[in-house]
Amino acid sequence: MRLTTKGRFAVMAMADLALYGGCGPVTLSSISERQKISQSYLEQLFGKLRKRNIVVAVRGPGGGYYLARPSAQISVADIVVAVDESVDATRCGGKANCHGEKQCITHDLWMGLNEALYGYMAGVSLQNLVDGATKLKSEIKTVSINKSMAKPALVPM
Repeated sequence: MRLTTKGRFAVMAMADLALYGGCGPVTLSSISERQKISQSYLEQLFGKLRKRNIVVAVRGPGGGYYLARPSAQISVADIVVAVDESVDATRCGGKANCHGEKQCITHDLWMGLNEALYGYMAGVSLQNLVDGATKLKSEIKTVSINKSMAKPALVPM
């Protein structure tokens, strides 16, 4: 099974948009910088996402993109499908002609895996991803060391 870079990058970019888009449109250049994804690649992805009504584009100064609906109503599966990404473990593309013109002996196994993966991605929303990222940030603790209290290191001679 392959989930290509296109699908992974689209999900990463959309999670970024959901996380940082609360105060207005988010530019692709800012997503590009934070996620280390080429801006021209993001333009291609967001063109597809816009056509599927997942994001809305705002032109002009202060423009960018924002979510077309609340992040809790956009699933990872919506995003992956929007960028024309197929997640298919079969050799036949689901046509059941993988063994000559017949269904191979493992066809149902791979179709079940496809359905389970799609079901999992359909059950994860952008809001779930944002909540997970926010939780991670809140759990990071800063540790400072008081140099006057630090013990000198022993160096063997």
